[in-house]
Amino acid sequence: MNKKKFFKLDFWMIITIIVFLFFLLLFLYPMYKVFINSIYVEEEGFTIHAFKEFFSKKYYTSTIINSLKVTTVVTILTAILGTALAYLMHTVRIKGKGFIEIIIIISVLSPPFIGAYSWILLLGRNGTVTNIINKLFNIEYGGIYGFTGLVIVLTLSLFPLIYLFVSGALKSMDNSLIEAAESLGSVGIHKTAKIIIPLILPTILSASLLVFMRALADFGTPMLIGEGYRTMPVLIYTSFISEMGNDPAFAAAISVIIVVITTVIFLVQKYVSNRKTIEMSASQQIEPKKVSGIKGILAHVFTYGVILVIALPQLVVIYTSFLKTQGRIFTEGYSFDSYISAFTKMGNAITNTYVFSFIAILIVVIIGVLVAYLTVRKSNFFTETLDTLQMIPYIIPGSVFGIALIYAFSSRPFLLSGTAFIIIIAFVIRRLPFTVRSSAAILHQINPNVEEASQSLGASPFKTYRKITLPIMGPGIISGALMSWMTIISELSASILLYVGSTRTLTIAIYTEVIRGNFGVAAALSTILTVTTVVMLLIFFKLTGKREIQL
Repeated sequence: MNKKKFFKLDFWMIITIIVFLFFLLLFLYPMYKVFINSIYVEEEGFTIHAFKEFFSKKYYTSTIINSLKVTTVVTILTAILGTALAYLMHTVRIKGKGFIEIIIIISVLSPPFIGAYSWILLLGRNGTVTNIINKLFNIEYGGIYGFTGLVIVLTLSLFPLIYLFVSGALKSMDNSLIEAAESLGSVGIHKTAKIIIPLILPTILSASLLVFMRALADFGTPMLIGEGYRTMPVLIYTSFISEMGNDPAFAAAISVIIVVITTVIFLVQKYVSNRKTIEMSASQQIEPKKVSGIKGILAHVFTYGVILVIALPQLVVIYTSFLKTQGRIFTEGYSFDSYISAFTKMGNAITNTYVFSFIAILIVVIIGVLVAYLTVRKSNFFTETLDTLQMIPYIIPGSVFGIALIYAFSSRPFLLSGTAFIIIIAFVIRRLPFTVRSSAAILHQINPNVEEASQSLGASPFKTYRKITLPIMGPGIISGALMSWMTIISELSASILLYVGSTRTLTIAIYTEVIRGNFGVAAALSTILTVTTVVMLLIFFKLTGKREIQL
């Protein structure tokens, strides 16, 4: 009996090897350098003094506790708020539902630190609402900083993720189950607790773990409003910047610790997603019903109130971008001065954002489509390993990967630090999973017999792939590419460590202007980023024919 060959060197195996080498050089090698730098010091040899220093000082260990406290509270609040809103939107006929969902999608794609910045404008020490509160109640409100501020801002920016996942689960739920429960006398809260929540609980848990990872890895929000409340990404950044000349092993050690934490969380999420998911197929979807009276009023007030709060940051940023300003102070009157300053002083940041992101997305599409095809059609040990590899950068905090790239490419023969190429690498590696997932999803829907028929008529495997498979995969490729691009232009945590003056991007420019107190210019740049996101989202809707996104 002929045994199945473990290794067959054909066209697709060659492609697998090439892609694997791509990840080996641009991901595994940088992460290896982080690990080595954490345990090896040139003067001392192999040592674990950096880990001893971290775990021996409360200043550092309390940072882990701080991060876990914030992310745990944020995860619980987002799960409650996102699930409640999704359930309400799918069971009650809310006016303007389509517009509401577009606002939710925009908030998902917007960088959380822009929300933090806008809340500083509203509830900072000299914020508009802060001044009103202090005058009205004759108090000295200190502003939206520290633990409370982090929880509020991260909850408002991340709960839409829960909403999107739970909405998908509710769309897959068969309404006949609910009707059967109602016919047996299960209504109201009892029906929700006993029927609906258990069915969507795996989705809630999976989405909550994703929120947990995003909150844990967020850099911009705690950097702007955390102040004395330290979190792990901020500690990694500050340690790397301040200790690079004296003790680079310490920043590397912190990076290794957070990689271990996020990897454990990722494995838990993978277990929940793969083992605990309940398969549902809706022959009859849940139809929202018109609710009148006080219940209908409360449903609309709650929905519109939540949407107003998550839209408020974007509205504030857009409005303030047209105000006359002197540093942190907005004076009376309107002008385009902030936009003029943005284009004249920060023009290269705007140009860099579009140029770098378009180059990155071309590479993402090429690599992503190949990886998707290999993992779906040519499944073996190597392609399964490749599939796991391309997902890991998605869960690693950007600051960690930024440090990894600096360690790997700051000396010859790989001297890339300070160049645009190193930022593009960060974009490609971190945002590749969107294109891989969307391309793989549509590839699963294509019958392999179509490709086999092409090859039986004499077409080569590559010609079949180019002429048959790729055109059919087009919608999935476009969907993933647009999602990848929209997240690339909002990247901050990795690029903030990698940029130099000539390679700064929009998000870096916004962040640095906020830190410098140039709020008007920061608002103008944020508005440009928001408009770009909205335009690309509309293009996404037009090309895909959808009014929703998959994460």
